[in-house]
Amino acid sequence: MFWEGSSVVRALTLAGCPLHELLDRQAARLARRLVRGFAEQIPLYRRLPKEALDGDITAITEHNLRLISRVIRDRRPPARADLAPLRESAARRAQEGVPLEALLAAYHLGARMVWEELFAGAGPGDVSDVLEAGRIILLYMEAATTAVGTAYLEERESLLSQEQHAMHATVSALLSGDRAALAGVRLAPRYLVLAVAAGRHPDEDGPGGAIAARRKLHRISTALQRHVAEPVLPALDTTGGLVLVPLQGTKPAVGEPLQEPGEPHQGAEPAVGELAAAAGKAAGVPVWLAAECAPPQGVPAAARLAEEVLEVVRVFEQPPGAYRLADVLLEYQLTRSSQATALLAGLLDPLLDNPDLLRTLTVYLDTGLDRRRTAELLHVHPNTVDYRLRRAVSLTGLDPVDPAHLQRIGAALAARRLTGLR
Repeated sequence: MFWEGSSVVRALTLAGCPLHELLDRQAARLARRLVRGFAEQIPLYRRLPKEALDGDITAITEHNLRLISRVIRDRRPPARADLAPLRESAARRAQEGVPLEALLAAYHLGARMVWEELFAGAGPGDVSDVLEAGRIILLYMEAATTAVGTAYLEERESLLSQEQHAMHATVSALLSGDRAALAGVRLAPRYLVLAVAAGRHPDEDGPGGAIAARRKLHRISTALQRHVAEPVLPALDTTGGLVLVPLQGTKPAVGEPLQEPGEPHQGAEPAVGELAAAAGKAAGVPVWLAAECAPPQGVPAAARLAEEVLEVVRVFEQPPGAYRLADVLLEYQLTRSSQATALLAGLLDPLLDNPDLLRTLTVYLDTGLDRRRTAELLHVHPNTVDYRLRRAVSLTGLDPVDPAHLQRIGAALAARRLTGLR
């Protein structure tokens, strides 16, 4: 028996021997056995260096055993100060990249092995003390795993905060071309610069709109990351932004182009089309990507061009997907301010008094000169389409059947969209 304050507390016993003394006497031997069990039954521990297993991990395991012994002796949960070594050990495991689930698995496996070791020879007369010891061990496990989980997550949050700060600094330096800020930073040979635009999710209009917007961005970033080998560098807000994808190797893989910003696209960038589709599916909103590839020093120019291409894509109401400059060459050129833009738009002014003619001509070009499909979309008879097209030709002098006229009509329609005319 021993005193706790002014009360006498009977020691829990097994075959007449105090349990806490049994555990204390074999703590060092049992700690080594537990660590061997961790390595045998938990895959992550099997891959840890022998130095770590025999050193830190065996030491903290023995500390846990002596702490359990004290808890059984005192019949009360451990004090916060007693758990400090557990918190420190959990923080080190977080720094080493040991998953939290592996760490908690070791604690639960250890508790089970301690139980089996201590009570393997218990008899009928030990039942009440065994049950009480089990209750106390559960209280200990509750306190220990809470301390371990909290310390681990706090350390990971701190590490992630540092990583994110470094990542944001790298993105800012790459986009601004700040070579001094990039000194000492390991850069990829090339970057795929993605200008991203994302539609608004319906949940963003509800009471939790800000949370919904952040969730949307997280899903987009996660979807992009799943499709590339290197960690992506995002700079996104609720409507979009820029993402830099590091590309390894000095030469492109099969299907990858290697060109300066603005050069014609000579093949599919690594999964860029799939990136747009995957990001849109994950976020539940339409996603547009404009892509350019550049070495680190070319990232600022590539980012500007990608943003300009994306703006053109949105102005001309292109469908969600992935785009390069080559995909919108005419539209891009029209957005460069000149007197020709207004003149091109004016080519179709003779149709303004009859909106049906302009609408029919627009749909006819959008459908690839398919009169039947045009009729379906306009809900009219194909003969009506033919009549309207003849009227448009007579008023403008531009016949879509003539290849030269077709180019001018397409340019005129694009110019009208650019200038806000319909």
